[in-house]
Amino acid sequence: MSVDKSLKGGGRLTRSRNVLKRAERIEKLQEQDRWTDDQSPYGLPKVRVFKVVSGKKKKKKVDDDSDD
Repeated sequence: MSVDKSLKGGGRLTRSRNVLKRAERIEKLQEQDRWTDDQSPYGLPKVRVFKVVSGKKKKKKVDDDSDD
């Protein structure tokens, strides 16, 4: 039997999650300089998660005016 394509992992693009684990939220806060080591890990402020957009590339416009 073959494995369903939705269950395959590996080198595919990962989906963006809108809920982060506590350690991931602390890492994001450290990157934004909003975290100090004396803070409690409970009741963390919200962290915005940006979606990674991977899609079609835009086509370049071709100018045909160079035939003068």
